[in-house]
Amino acid sequence: MAKQYNWYRLSDEQVAEEKTITVHEVNGKKICFTRHEGQLYAFAYKCPHAGGIMADGHIDDKGNVICPLHRYRFNVKNGYNSSGEGFYLKTYPVELREEGVFVGLEKSWLGW
Repeated sequence: MAKQYNWYRLSDEQVAEEKTITVHEVNGKKICFTRHEGQLYAFAYKCPHAGGIMADGHIDDKGNVICPLHRYRFNVKNGYNSSGEGFYLKTYPVELREEGVFVGLEKSWLGW
């Protein structure tokens, strides 16, 4: 079964700049945003390994977000742990529409 999303519009000032990590609250949830090679990406606020704040890390030239605590690397496109520790960083779909930029939060099994 395909994932279903609730879509939330970001205001124009919330759109991240190239290789800069910004944090915005979307429907009560903190989410990190960045741009890499012109494409906007959204990913989890905390590292899945030890809970480091991903916004305190940085984006490398390959499009990995580097956790500030233990330097684990995660691909911003798909959350893949590119440094090999076996963790996965939650990512969120982003769509550019005529009305602006939208981020999708997966609907829960309760229907929200």
